[in-house]
Amino acid sequence: MDSNSLNSLLSFLPIIILVVVFYFLVFRPQQQQRKRHAEMVTSLKRGDKIVTNGGFVCEVMKQEDKFISVRLGDSVVRLSKDYVAYKVDDVAEEQEATNEVTEGEEQSRKGKKSKQENK
Repeated sequence: MDSNSLNSLLSFLPIIILVVVFYFLVFRPQQQQRKRHAEMVTSLKRGDKIVTNGGFVCEVMKQEDKFISVRLGDSVVRLSKDYVAYKVDDVAEEQEATNEVTEGEEQSRKGKKSKQENK
């Protein structure tokens, strides 16, 4: 290898590094999120509550190939699986975990305040 070919290879090195970093920071997390969403949609069963991309809260009645029959108010409608945003139970569990952390922080703050007031 002569020095010209080595220099040209080294000039592409920053671009290669940038592509690799971009892959791990952007593309890979999107792929993982898409995979988790697809698994969530396929695991839906009768009685699960979902929120659509339009913001409607529905109850799952029946799974079909590309559609899900859902109860929306008093009527049953078909919804494309592409328009399921999330399952209500999953969001409630995440909020409970967040609330537990914030409650613990508040209790520790109250404890610190009462100790400071006693001084």
